[in-house]
Amino acid sequence: MPTYKKRGQKKSRPNNSVNQEYIESTTAEVFNTLDSSASKTEQLVSKYQNLILIVIVVIALSVLSYLGYRNYIYEPKKIEAVGELSQAQYYFELAINSDESDSLFLRALNGGDGKYGFLDIIENYAGTPAGMLANYSAGMSYLNLKDYVNAINYLDKFKSKDVILNALAKGAIGDAFAQIGQPEEAYDYYVAAFEASNNPFSAPKYLYKAGMLGANLGKYKVALNYFKLIKSDYPDADEAKLVEVQIGRLENL
Repeated sequence: MPTYKKRGQKKSRPNNSVNQEYIESTTAEVFNTLDSSASKTEQLVSKYQNLILIVIVVIALSVLSYLGYRNYIYEPKKIEAVGELSQAQYYFELAINSDESDSLFLRALNGGDGKYGFLDIIENYAGTPAGMLANYSAGMSYLNLKDYVNAINYLDKFKSKDVILNALAKGAIGDAFAQIGQPEEAYDYYVAAFEASNNPFSAPKYLYKAGMLGANLGKYKVALNYFKLIKSDYPDADEAKLVEVQIGRLENL
């Protein structure tokens, strides 16, 4: 219900002295509270000052240690690892293009001419980009040497921001599993390989392998979809020339 003021009613004047006393009282109370809080904080700091100093020193030493490690150990080690990797990688490239590849792959793995091989680099330069790349090259070397278990072990350790290398590593693991008679695992890695990157170099290759292996495992519908995906998305790939037969075969099952 609305409340109306009566006509002619006088307004009361505020009592300035009372208001002033209230403001002063409130201000004093606030300052007393702040003084009390500050006193408690000082007591707390005084009580735990040794612990606080230890924590500060530990943090400072940790930061300095990290910067020292980064600048004087990690960075030089990273550069050194690249130099060692180049020689091992040279043997690897020779092996890829040679008729006597086995001996060259072994030299790439174990080193030669006083230089480290991939296995030495993995052991001595762990945590560096070159050390990580050595896992990939070691895995591929073992794959070419038909040592499929070691190929899987080293390729599985490889991690990279390079999506194509990631795809190739997963696809190579699939190849290794296929060779040791584990088709389900091989199929899963082929799928992971083309899902890792849709580039026209590796994707159609692993789509085709996943389709062929999937069809053998009874995954007819998904295999058919993989073959059709090659036809629609990668028409210029070599695999696109092979899928028509597979599409027809699966559609007539």
